[in-house]
Amino acid sequence: MQRSAPRTRLTRILACAAVPVMLVVAGCSSDSGDSGGSGKTQGQDKTTASASATPSPSQSTKTVEPARFAKLPEVCKSISAKTTAVLVPKAKTKGGTPAASSDLTSRGGCSWNGLDDKGVKGSQYRWLDVSFYRYDSDAVLGSGQDRARENLAKELAKVQETPGAKNLRTVTGSGVGDEAKTVTYQLRKTDEDFVYTSILVRTGNVLVLLSYNGAGYAGAETPSAKTITNGAGSAVKEAVAAVAAANK
Repeated sequence: MQRSAPRTRLTRILACAAVPVMLVVAGCSSDSGDSGGSGKTQGQDKTTASASATPSPSQSTKTVEPARFAKLPEVCKSISAKTTAVLVPKAKTKGGTPAASSDLTSRGGCSWNGLDDKGVKGSQYRWLDVSFYRYDSDAVLGSGQDRARENLAKELAKVQETPGAKNLRTVTGSGVGDEAKTVTYQLRKTDEDFVYTSILVRTGNVLVLLSYNGAGYAGAETPSAKTITNGAGSAVKEAVAAVAAANK
């Protein structure tokens, strides 16, 4: 019985030698497995490696809603010259003063201010400011729309915490953008009473922040809250419309 093992092994080797070379690897590789190998074929190893490389559902990239807007308008042109002339009659720079920005595709601002001297009737001061912030969708940070919504809440909190603000009132707006908040208040500075209206609007993944305020100097009457709020409302509608127009 001890001599039959070598013969058996020799018989197998001769049988393998009789078949084509292509089959030797597949049909005779089992002999190498006699030394205690795993017994897996090359094809099985590849299948196992491929399966382990396939990401599980939890490892897959998270999909988010695409950002609605890819561009911002030219900020100083987002409000018409006709409107700014009415709101800030004697603007120092009629075309507006652009705010510094390192990325005009994501953020930008523009402001107008001036003092309208009415002689013995005093003077009226006005300031108009508009800013745009655009948010891209991100698998980690969320959709552009959600990011804009979150930042609207943060900016609203900042306005509501304005130091020295009196009679502050916040209302939810309608008829402009996807959501809007209007904040009105009074503020005493330079020994005059200023009336403020700040409107915060989210349109898609873009946040529009607009502030309009005014005061009467040298005996001129303080502008009414209605005058300032109505002026801010007309300006912000143009600014929001400009976002859609820039992305057509």
